[in-house]
Amino acid sequence: MIEWVVALLVLVGTGITLISSLGVIRLPDVYTRAHATTKSATLGILFILLGAFVYFVYVHHIVSVRLLLGIVFVFLTAPVAGHLIIRSAHRSGVPLADISVRDDLKAYLESVREQAAPQAAGSGAGDVTGAAAGAGDALSGKSGPDVGKG
Repeated sequence: MIEWVVALLVLVGTGITLISSLGVIRLPDVYTRAHATTKSATLGILFILLGAFVYFVYVHHIVSVRLLLGIVFVFLTAPVAGHLIIRSAHRSGVPLADISVRDDLKAYLESVREQAAPQAAGSGAGDVTGAAAGAGDALSGKSGPDVGKG
């Protein structure tokens, strides 16, 4: 019975990964392609690794810590990598597909730039020490001329 459960998990994972690869080929832009790779490929790989884990536990009576770490590693890193790729593509100006309805990240980045523009103008772009003193210490949260004194 365990072999059937393992076979089902591996086949479902393989099917999901196949659908993901078709999404990479067929989807119109980098944003939707990255979404297909991070969401469904991650789920497919997790099913395959879970099937391998169940197999080793019930057939060979071995708890594979490597498989558990692989599951955790894929589950944590793949979505983050996809997010960073999509954000980098957006910041470098890769256009959205024609079927895209709205761009929430564009509106957010524009509002951040509008908030940063008055601060940059007020800091005195020619004054290097003023800009350095106003930058602050990112780790301590301190800013101004007192940074580094205590």
